[in-house]
Amino acid sequence: MAMDDKTRTELEAAAFRRLIRHLRERTDVQNIDLMNLAGFCRNCLSNWLKEAADERGVALSRDESREAVYGMPYETWKATYQSEATPDQIATMKKVHNH
Repeated sequence: MAMDDKTRTELEAAAFRRLIRHLRERTDVQNIDLMNLAGFCRNCLSNWLKEAADERGVALSRDESREAVYGMPYETWKATYQSEATPDQIATMKKVHNH
């Protein structure tokens, strides 16, 4: 199906917003688990958002991009929802990302 660029951008934006909403609802899913299973996490998404803003000359700080993804300041999310990584999680992270 042929699709114009405006429609494609709108659909991609809607899918991105849904992903962000899903990750905000799934506070039980730790960033390290996302990294170990999928190779990206909430911080990656916030970095990609900031990079896109930088490429387009849009002022967006690192803290603002993280808040856009987390729905709250990163430090608040971290203190509220982030648990200490287990030795197994850390070992998997090293194995997956240091090959």
